[in-house]
Amino acid sequence: MYCYLIIGNRYAGYRLLINQSSLLKSHYSTSSMDESAALELAKKNACQSAVRDWLKDNQIVGLGSGTTIKYAVEYIAEQVKKQHLHIQCIPTSFQARQLLISHKLPVTDLEMCEQIDVTFDGADEVDEKLNLIKGGGGCLLQEKIVASCTTNFIAIVDERKSSKTLGSYWTKGLPIEVIPMAYKPVQTRIEKLFGGRAILREAVSKMGPVVTDNGNFLLDWKFDKSKQYRWPEVDIELLRIPGIVGTGLFINMARQVYIGHLNGTVSKLEGKPSNSYTLNNSNCD
Repeated sequence: MYCYLIIGNRYAGYRLLINQSSLLKSHYSTSSMDESAALELAKKNACQSAVRDWLKDNQIVGLGSGTTIKYAVEYIAEQVKKQHLHIQCIPTSFQARQLLISHKLPVTDLEMCEQIDVTFDGADEVDEKLNLIKGGGGCLLQEKIVASCTTNFIAIVDERKSSKTLGSYWTKGLPIEVIPMAYKPVQTRIEKLFGGRAILREAVSKMGPVVTDNGNFLLDWKFDKSKQYRWPEVDIELLRIPGIVGTGLFINMARQVYIGHLNGTVSKLEGKPSNSYTLNNSNCD
């Protein structure tokens, strides 16, 4: 039996709920472990709570990329085996695909299945209206495509990444994917339109820029934090710049956000976003 405690309306149209029955409590207090271990446990708790609530038999499941989602994949694999579930998974990156294969989960793609029932993904930051900044791991375009084809897009974060206003926590800049030949004029255009600095993301293990799974470059726009941005409008304006193929702004796309806390609890932000991209009918051959 699941029991949700409504804490109150933090803002119009949304509720903050705490799932009391499905919280995974740590056997250790946060004072007895380092913060890094506590954060990993918080991520794991949130992932398992989200999967328990949303994973069903005969689903098409989207899986995001990054360190948080590995816990979701591990738990999905356990539940598939335990409950004899029949699912197909659509990854959002090469890394996610390899993770699914390593856990022996069946992999498909959007060419075979255009409509996804549920997608589990992480985020770099989430605000009270369920808007997200994503792309710190460089997979933002494929993540957004998969999210746009999903009926229920579920974001999973630890408590550090939850903020009242988008842009308060994430300090590494808004990720923007660009066509390589256009990166310089796009860089200049962003800085003229919005201020701040648009920095070409450099690779760590090789010389030169990061190259995405799509063969593109990434700009990290370090916006002026003293300004208040209307992020839906900013997203529209950015996408009008020739050469930009995607931004890390996920506006009004998340159905729910699960937040793992250091004390072992999991809270949930719930809303009813209007995802205009989602298809009406399932089409999976």
